[in-house]
Amino acid sequence: MTIKQLVKHATDKSKFQDLAGYINFCTDYLNYVEDNLQAIIVSQNENNYSFYQYKKEANFQITRPINTNLMISANEFKKSSTEYLKILRSINHVNNRSTTIRDLLNNSTYTIQQSVGEALDALPAGKSNTARKLNGDLFENFIRLILLEIGLNCKPGIVQVPVTVKNKELFKMSYQHNLIIEQNDELKVIGSVKTSSKDRIDKIFIDKFLYNKLTETQTPHIAIFLSDVQRKKTKKENEYRINSTFLPGHFKGYTVKLNPLD
Repeated sequence: MTIKQLVKHATDKSKFQDLAGYINFCTDYLNYVEDNLQAIIVSQNENNYSFYQYKKEANFQITRPINTNLMISANEFKKSSTEYLKILRSINHVNNRSTTIRDLLNNSTYTIQQSVGEALDALPAGKSNTARKLNGDLFENFIRLILLEIGLNCKPGIVQVPVTVKNKELFKMSYQHNLIIEQNDELKVIGSVKTSSKDRIDKIFIDKFLYNKLTETQTPHIAIFLSDVQRKKTKKENEYRINSTFLPGHFKGYTVKLNPLD
């Protein structure tokens, strides 16, 4: 496939209705980058991060940072993708202390989603917002498909929070969440799935605090992020670096003084 075909595929959400759709796309993308890149640029300040530069057919666009400790090659993915599905489907019976299994799950999940993001980075510069939105939507969907594969009942939706005063429900407040996990029609976990925690870390902690305060429950809240780095602009030409977008001070402060996530 060409990069233009890959981009067209990545912008069509109907192609990603199941895990097989994600795996097939990743396979095609990894096969493409094996021999069709203009260059692989190594980050100047964190050498385990790289950037792919496409050729003229994609206007020499440069991708988001890629963690080479997690991103695997086409040959590796060909071997691991089958095992990936087998492990998910038997997750309750695998050795969860096995570093081999954990690495395979982490690396495959990262590689599959990053292949989507990297393909979308080939869109023209003026469509960067479109690329971010599509990538975020596809990541949310990908995580939900993984959870469904391991047997959890999950969905996006609106949670109605009753506001009760003196044992009397006065009204309901609506909260939109992209991950709601239920069991026997009972809400068990509320989650936030994003490609990055940038500008979002505060809301997740506050959502938990408000929801549990209003409902007088201790419903677990979780956050799932793909990565927390972005390309850093430098004054030197052709010098590429990465910059962390994670806010450790905020995370620590909210964990200690508000409530920890689950």
